[in-house]
Parts: sequence; C-alpha cells; structure tokens
Amino acid sequence: MDIKHSLKQRIVIVFALMSTLVAGVFAVGIIATVHVVEKRLTTISLGGNLHRQLTQDRVEDWRHRPEKDELFYADEGIGDVAMSDDLKNLKPGFQEFFRGTKAYYAMVETVGGRRYVLLRDQDPFEKRERILFAVVLVGFILSVLLAILLGRLLASRVMAPVSRLAGQVRHRDQLLELAPTLAHDYAGDEVGALARSFDETLGRLRAALGREKLFTSDVSHELRTPLMVLATSCELLLEYPRLDERSRTQVQRISKATAGMNQLVETFLLLARTEGKHAPLGQQHSSLSQMAEELVDVWRRPIEEKGLQFIYEPGADAPIRFNAPLLRSVMGNLLRNAWHYTDQGFIRLTLTHHGFSVEDSGIGIPEEKQAAMFQPFVRGDEQRGEGLGLGLSLVQRICVNQHWTVEVTRREPAGCCFTVVLAAPQTASHYGVNG
Repeated sequence: MDIKHSLKQRIVIVFALMSTLVAGVFAVGIIATVHVVEKRLTTISLGGNLHRQLTQDRVEDWRHRPEKDELFYADEGIGDVAMSDDLKNLKPGFQEFFRGTKAYYAMVETVGGRRYVLLRDQDPFEKRERILFAVVLVGFILSVLLAILLGRLLASRVMAPVSRLAGQVRHRDQLLELAPTLAHDYAGDEVGALARSFDETLGRLRAALGREKLFTSDVSHELRTPLMVLATSCELLLEYPRLDERSRTQVQRISKATAGMNQLVETFLLLARTEGKHAPLGQQHSSLSQMAEELVDVWRRPIEEKGLQFIYEPGADAPIRFNAPLLRSVMGNLLRNAWHYTDQGFIRLTLTHHGFSVEDSGIGIPEEKQAAMFQPFVRGDEQRGEGLGLGLSLVQRICVNQHWTVEVTRREPAGCCFTVVLAAPQTASHYGVNG
C-alpha cells in the first residue's frame, strides 16, 4: 500500500480489502456448497427414480417417465425406451452425459445382465445456478460498497482524536510556557501516548528556546560593551592630529568593522525577539539603493585589493523602505560570501525593481550542494578554513522572517548568482513605508 496515502484513506482501503476478501470467500463457499449439495441430491434422486422404474411389473410400464425432464432407456427396450449406441458405453453409476450441446445427468445400473439408463436434463439446474450466481454477485458488490461506506464513517471517528491532536500541535501557542498539556484531553490509548510524547517533546523544545533566548541576550549584551569601547577608541584616535594617513585608514576600517559587528548583534537580537514573526520596520530603515551604496563603499576596497573587478549596477530606485539592519545583513553576507570564494574575475551587484542579485566568477556551488548551502555550518569549499558557514544560513533566516526569497543559480563556466526578491510593487506597503 502506498504510504503517501493519508491514514484515513489507508484505513478505508484496509477495511474494504478485508471485507472484499471475507465476502469473496463466503460467495465462493456458497456457490461451491450449493453445487456439491445439488449434485449429491441429484445423484440420490436419480438413483431412487431409476430404482422405482425397475420395480415396475411390466416392461410396457417403462414408457412411464418418473419426471417430465427425465428419459428412461433399457437394453431391450422398445420404441422410446430403446437404448441408443451412445448410451451403451456409459459406465455404471452417476455421471454427466452430453448429446451435442445438450447436457444431462445420467444414472446407469446393470440388473441381470441388462443395462438401464435414466437421464435428467441439466437446464433447470443451470438456470438455478445462474440465478444463485447473480444473487451472490449482487450481494458481494453490495457488501464491498457497504464496507467502503462504513470504513469512511469509522475512519472519520477513529481519526478524530488524531486530527484534533495534530491541530493542537500545529497551534503556535503550544510553544508558550503557559500552554496547557495535551495528554489530559485524551484516553490512555495510543493517541494518549502520542499526546504525552508531544508534551515531552514540546517541553524540551520550550527549554531549548529558553536557553537560546538567554544565550542570545547574554552574548549580545556582553558584546555591546567591548564594541562600544572599540567605537569610542576609534573616534578618539581619528581626532588625534599626529595620526598619519596609513594609520588613519586602518582606524577607519576598524571603526567600520565595529559598526558592522554592532549591526550584526542588533540583527540577532531582532530575530530572537520576533520568534518567527515578521520583524517590524522600526526606526532604522533604508531604501535599496541607499543600502547598496553604503555597502559598495565598504566592500569596493577589499574586493579590488584582491585583484577582482567590482561592478555595481544601480538600476532604477524604488521608493520602498526596508528594515535597515536586516537588509544590510543579507546584502553584506552575500557580498562577503562572493569575496571569500572568488579568486579571480569579478563580483557584480545589480539592483532591480524587486530586489538585487550578487554575481561572481568564483568556484561556484555544485547543483547537488545548492539546497544545503542555506543550512548552518555548511561551506562551499571545506578546504578554506575561514568562516563557520553561518552567513548564508543567516541570509535564509532573515528572508524567511521578512517574507523575502533568495535563490542561487550556477554560472557557466564558473561562479554563481544569488538573487533576492524583496517585495513586489503591489505588496510594498506590507514590507515597509514610503519615504
């Protein structure tokens, strides 16, 4: 049986198959029993009729037939009772006899060296058998249809607790600390055991989510202090008048990296607070072109220092505002990923009316690995020691949170292209406000 069928369908199918098997066995049994009993009764009846016929005192009385569908013959019979050649070869006892297409039951006895035969037409028996077969067939079909109907009704009742449990498990409030347990609503049967298992699993899930919230909160809180120290120190160093140009450039890079780290911490905090809900726009918002120009200034120098060509195609700017920290994380991680896995060629950032794409001529991603690239701790090239493989996972998590979509396609002869669709024009108000 196909396991892709629903449990309710499988119950109905099993019920129907079982009923079909039972009804079929009964139907075959009824037909076989009637056939055997009828043959036995016919043997007894023909034997009795032939015996009565032979007890007649005068041969002339043999013209009298015991039944209207019977024929009597004798070796030395005269006229109608004269035995034909085809009857002389019959063996003593009960048997079937055919004359052309006509079928008879025959009872043969030998008394005093003379052979006697009594024939009975099979047509009445065949008619009764056809009627019996039709009745049994109709009963069989009705039994199967009734079994399917009853199976559907019973399956609905049997599956009602399971469907109810599935609805309760799907309810997102079950993840809340104050959500009631499921097991007390069910009997101590298999469904109750399943409910208890869900309670235990949900309890462990709540505990894991609680630990994740505490960890995210604690780490983000602890990181803010050193990041603030770094940012303040960079500001003081930049105000130092004797700082040479090279040192000033390095301090500015440290300051930008610190700001990026601080924005990343804010992103993690925002995602942790939303818990799968759509993150609000908040006070930090930006258009797509503004964010692209900001990140172009950040990434142009490291990309070109690596000997790569950085191409920026701004396209048409749409007056749509997005959550700035989340948009920065998505675009920045894709640019960082392209920079990390591209050793020669180019990196291209292209803005479109509905989003943007980041294209590179790097090592690319095999097709069999593309689906796994958005999972945590998965890297495109395991031999490259840098990074933990969390960048694309964060991109996917943000896109799911914001109802954006991200896709990766392979370039020929090498490289890949990440395409992010932020919002269609008719749904722009859902993702942001016009500025």
